[in-house]
Amino acid sequence: MLIDSHCHLDYFKDEELDAVIARARDAGVGEMVSIGTSLEQSRRILALVEDKPGIWCSIGIHPQHAHEEPVPAVETLVAMTKHPKVIGIGETGLDYFYDTAPPEVQKAGFRAHIRAARTAGVPLAIHARDADDDIAAILREEREEGGAFDFLLHCFSSGRGLAEAAIAMGGYLSFSGILTFPKSTELREIAADVPAERLLVETDSPYLAPVPYRGKRNEPAHVAHTAARLAEVRGLSAEALAELTSANFRRLYPKTVAA
Repeated sequence: MLIDSHCHLDYFKDEELDAVIARARDAGVGEMVSIGTSLEQSRRILALVEDKPGIWCSIGIHPQHAHEEPVPAVETLVAMTKHPKVIGIGETGLDYFYDTAPPEVQKAGFRAHIRAARTAGVPLAIHARDADDDIAAILREEREEGGAFDFLLHCFSSGRGLAEAAIAMGGYLSFSGILTFPKSTELREIAADVPAERLLVETDSPYLAPVPYRGKRNEPAHVAHTAARLAEVRGLSAEALAELTSANFRRLYPKTVAA
């Protein structure tokens, strides 16, 4: 069984969602995590997935939306994780590619999410784009000041430096359809070197469809193509890669084991 560790199910139309989920099941994708990008949207996602077996969610404010609402109180985020379907916090992080939220606002939000994840004992899903040095620095500072916390660099497409820094701090890396793109040679080299116990796969759907669907709308079923490419990079069978990444997912998200 494969697990899509990061998708946005609420971005699909209500009337098509059942079919999207059914296609994922048919492709061997047994579970999915639908990700929060604002607090209001996070609450809607929870309502969306509450009655769907094997579908989880996270709560948080995406860095591109960090300027649209106040920096969340740690207590607010922690309280939202009490629901059994909420298995993590995020996505949070830093995005300097788009000139939307000011960097200092993003940093404040990122730190609040980190502290909430540590307090709640759930992992953090991190968005990193054109901000590798600041991401690594904040992760180190927060660990040194408040203690360790579990985290995942989702849709990893950053440089080797951030990958190695994250791994040194106990983090996980999740690879998306970008791994299958012809020009992603450096990313595949990084994926080949990541410790086996730190690997996950995702779609980030409806974005970043893998080859052979590149340029089309992505959906959780397509994580099978990313997994197949990662298996090739790692010299594993598709079955072994699915078993490995699913075991890693369970270790990172223990609430899915207890459910």
